[in-house]
Amino acid sequence: MAFSAREYPELWAFLEARHPGEILSGTVAAIERFGVFVALDDGPVHPVFPGVGFITIPELSWRRIEAVSDVVRVGQRVSCEFLQFDTWNGEARLSLRATEPDPFQAFADGVTVGQTLRGRVTKLIEFGVFVEVADGVEGLVHRDELAREVAEAGAEMTVVVTDVDRERRRLLLSERRAAPDAG
Repeated sequence: MAFSAREYPELWAFLEARHPGEILSGTVAAIERFGVFVALDDGPVHPVFPGVGFITIPELSWRRIEAVSDVVRVGQRVSCEFLQFDTWNGEARLSLRATEPDPFQAFADGVTVGQTLRGRVTKLIEFGVFVEVADGVEGLVHRDELAREVAEAGAEMTVVVTDVDRERRRLLLSERRAAPDAG
């Protein structure tokens, strides 16, 4: 369902007046499997959705989250950064994580390629494992860089940093290069 300026002039005018980077406050109105609706303080009532603001799951937190309820709950007050006017849904796309410092960038400031770190396996995937090496910072150990078979999440691992990509927020690690017999 597309929302037009002619049908919903108050909603359209409110959303057109928003600017990327603007901070908007409101209350979490509903949590869905695809994101969070926010009733904005100064915004009109949305004709269909529980709120004029919407936060997608990736925009909730810099950290990997298991459940939306780990970050927000219905009735909670939030301040979010306005990203864009979604003209199809007639809503303000918002980011909660944009209002918090990115832990990856702070981590990247203090780490170097070749550095050895300790971490905990957070996820096993077909082509390797993800290892949390700092609070909110995970890196990938490709299966070719594993020194052993990892059976489960939670396992401790010593790894070497092989690449830090600030722009894409990607960290590549190697367990093989950290192994005592690696040379």
